[in-house]
Amino acid sequence: MLERKVYSVSQINRYIHGILENDVILSSVWIRGEISNCKKHSSGHIYFTLKDEYGSISAIMFRDYASLMPYEIENGMNVLVCGYVSSYERTGQYQLYAQIIEPDGEGALSIAFERLKKKLSDEGLFDEDFKREIPEKPDTIAVITSPTGAAVRDIINISRRRNPSVRIVVVPSLVQGENAVPSIVSAIKDVNRWKGADVIILGRGGGSMEDLWAFNDERVVRAVFGSEIPVISAVGHETDFTLTDFVSDLRAPTPSAAAELAVNDVMKDIKTFMSLSLRLENVIKNKLIFEKEHISKLQNSAALRHPEQQIADDSIYIENCVKTINKHMIYTLESEKLKITGNCRRLELLNPMKVLSRGYCAAFDKNGTINKAEDVVTGEEMTVRFSDGFVTAKAERKELFENG
Repeated sequence: MLERKVYSVSQINRYIHGILENDVILSSVWIRGEISNCKKHSSGHIYFTLKDEYGSISAIMFRDYASLMPYEIENGMNVLVCGYVSSYERTGQYQLYAQIIEPDGEGALSIAFERLKKKLSDEGLFDEDFKREIPEKPDTIAVITSPTGAAVRDIINISRRRNPSVRIVVVPSLVQGENAVPSIVSAIKDVNRWKGADVIILGRGGGSMEDLWAFNDERVVRAVFGSEIPVISAVGHETDFTLTDFVSDLRAPTPSAAAELAVNDVMKDIKTFMSLSLRLENVIKNKLIFEKEHISKLQNSAALRHPEQQIADDSIYIENCVKTINKHMIYTLESEKLKITGNCRRLELLNPMKVLSRGYCAAFDKNGTINKAEDVVTGEEMTVRFSDGFVTAKAERKELFENG
């Protein structure tokens, strides 16, 4: 009889863990499903269940991977999850360790797009107050795009045609795929550190929503927002919209249009310069003609042809002015003299001594002028003023008239 082999629970769990770890398929697998029971732990880890109509599997995404997510996952989202299946030896439970989570299909991408758009909009990243002016006549333009795509050729060709003196610096970057996001973010930071560009064109050619998804990544959007150099977004075709279009300082419908918006048309500038030069030339000609006619009139004037006559006329004019001034001065002096004489007469009539000379007198006591008989104090001395002197008197009796 064969001897029975007995294993411990931990041995079995370890054995199963080893099988799962060494399985070729389970070590790196893509799984399609719907998110449910999603919980975001304070540690940064995300715990959720991935399910379909027939089954479910527990899953976890560790903080390092979760921090790279361009959007937040929520219950009900249909996703594609890339990761590996392994077990937790202590409990013997197996689960999916997620490393990448992507929306499944256009509908899911649209939902993720709108959710991130609202989040960033609420933070103010799309506000017009943060938009910067694009330089009218840039010297250097940094183009962040794929160096082998059609977009960069279109930008270079149109820029050279519009203004050959503008320098185009191509900053190579991935524009699609898993490494596109860090590549774009790094390129934006490199251009800002360089500080040699007046404007940045960030773009690529057209494609599906999945192809353009790197330009909807939150890290790219925040890099564009944080750029000190104005950014023109030129992603896809005119009907394509990405989040970089909303956060950039200017959105161009295509890469070609971005070149037209960024590079000034030197021929147009030359035509404008020629037009202004012609207008200036006409102004100068008209001014010269006017001054020439003015000089001709001066040369033919009587003052230059017969200066002695002009001097004589001016002398007569000056003599008349002097006479008029003298007459006016004499009239003014006489008028003022009459006014002064009249005022003196009026002042003389108001002189109280004149009143006394007509037989009146004025009485004073220690308090001042006595205006009424009732003010006289019997027995007290008073001074009576006449026109030629004064008399000290004492009131012995006073009598008041009836009715004043």
